Amino acid sequence: MNLEEVLLFRRSVRVYDQEKPIDTEKVKHCLALSTLAPNSSNMQLWEFHHITKPELLAKVSRACLNQSATATSSQIVVFVTRRDLHRKRAKFVLDFERGNIERNTPKERQEKRIKDRELYYGKLIPFVYARFLGILGFLRVLLMYTIGLFRPIVREVSENDMRVVTHKSCALAAQTFMIAMANEGYDTCPLEGFDSKIVKKILNLPHGAEINMVISCGIRKGNVGIWGERCRVPFEEVYKRY
Repeated sequence: MNLEEVLLFRRSVRVYDQEKPIDTEKVKHCLALSTLAPNSSNMQLWEFHHITKPELLAKVSRACLNQSATATSSQIVVFVTRRDLHRKRAKFVLDFERGNIERNTPKERQEKRIKDRELYYGKLIPFVYARFLGILGFLRVLLMYTIGLFRPIVREVSENDMRVVTHKSCALAAQTFMIAMANEGYDTCPLEGFDSKIVKKILNLPHGAEINMVISCGIRKGNVGIWGERCRVPFEEVYKRY
């Protein structure tokens, strides 16, 4: 399928054919492709928890209120944000960028680029992601407001703003995964109806991790799992050209 065909094929499927299993390795490959999704500052503050064992599928489905989309699914992927890993991921990216610059940048420009990356990932990123009871976020907002009096500046730097940024990036990975699955002829359904506390306990996630979304996977059972025609607001109502 070409991209348009893939996007037209993809639907949120709520009933899967339980007699048609899907290939675990293909799902894993689609998850590997999802890491190619764009994300804020390339921080990659995500994890993908791929559930294939029947007993865990049943537990996660119960935490998802036993919706048919999970109760009939062959596999489930839980997309998790890891804002708490920002220092570790920033160090990883910085270490990579040092070598990347040395390999791909003219020697006369390497020193400046490396210093820029060290400032960004060594100082700025830890500053904007740091948390302490909302206080650090408030101080960042106040600082950006002051700077914004004199020039354009990013203003969404509160602790909640950074939480939103992390979830947006993870959602881009989830969307990439669903498109990759559609390309394999597999179906998915993104779910936000779940008990996050129970899901975190099942996956043994630390306090700083958050559930972005749960995505059930399988092969649609005829037209049973698709609620008729796709509904979209008229394009001209949402398209604004300047």
